[in-house]
Amino acid sequence: MDYIIIENEKIGQIKAKLLTDKNPETCEAIWDKLPFDLNLARWGEELYGEIPVAIGKENAQVDCEVGDVGYWPDGNGFCIFFGPTPASKDEKPKAASPVNIFAKIEGDSKIFNQFSSFKGIARKSI
Repeated sequence: MDYIIIENEKIGQIKAKLLTDKNPETCEAIWDKLPFDLNLARWGEELYGEIPVAIGKENAQVDCEVGDVGYWPDGNGFCIFFGPTPASKDEKPKAASPVNIFAKIEGDSKIFNQFSSFKGIARKSI
């Protein structure tokens, strides 16, 4: 349980390193449900959407970093942060309400900037 893969036809495969030391329960809950479809909407420079995982807050926070992948307990949501959101006060992403940051995109997360919505899958890295 080291990485998840986020993929679709347009971007291919993007790896995200699981932060098992930071939010182990969130990582395990998501890992156990993989693979699942992603149908993500855009909010500023964040993509988010509901996934088949239900877990409470674990070290939840609103201040995020570019490349963070979070789980939003209030909406069973999967969130990819790649820049400022409407809640941001500067260039850093800020969640609308607390999220459990469970992974970090490897490489340039700005690749997600091309999407007004994102359809793909999340799966376990082999």
